[in-house]
Amino acid sequence: MTDTLFALVADYGVWIMAASCFLSCLLIPIPSSLVMLAGGAFVASGDLDGGTALAGAWLGAVFGDQTGFAIGRRFGPHLERFASRRASRQRLYGQASDTVRRKGEIGVFFSTWLFAPLGPWVNMVAGATGLTWLRFTLWDAAGEAIWVFGYITLGYSFAGQLTLVSDLTSSISGFLAAAAVAALLGWLLMKMLNRTPAERRGTDRTRR
Repeated sequence: MTDTLFALVADYGVWIMAASCFLSCLLIPIPSSLVMLAGGAFVASGDLDGGTALAGAWLGAVFGDQTGFAIGRRFGPHLERFASRRASRQRLYGQASDTVRRKGEIGVFFSTWLFAPLGPWVNMVAGATGLTWLRFTLWDAAGEAIWVFGYITLGYSFAGQLTLVSDLTSSISGFLAAAAVAALLGWLLMKMLNRTPAERRGTDRTRR
């Protein structure tokens, strides 16, 4: 698989990177993360321009998300019916709906890079539930920038060990999710520890 992706990126460069990112945002099972890793490796070797690779992959991902949002806006009533045909789809649809309902545009932001498997579903649900286009676009574009930059930089940094890195990418999302939860818990703990004694007493009185 890695050799095939290398050949495609070698032949078509940024175009295959943009196309793979676009299609992967529309529930099409394309290993866009591996394509970006390969693109990063070619940037390291000097065969691709770094700025062009980043821009092409980012634009492909953003346009893919925009297409998903438009599909949700146009075919929203049919979305749940489509998802219900498979248990895996129904589970992802439920998680995406809960993410958009509870988090709004912040959920869109995290779904693009931290919880990437939810991304295409979140895009469609956001369109179907009436999230404003401007808010969706701003947060989505920011999240995709993190996703694209992260994978291309990883490919650039480990160009000589790309096969090993590609084998590890399946666990990266889980690692990032765990790291985010740990960071959030750490922040809450530090916030509690930094409160003054008067603030703590006020909280205790409120609870009583």
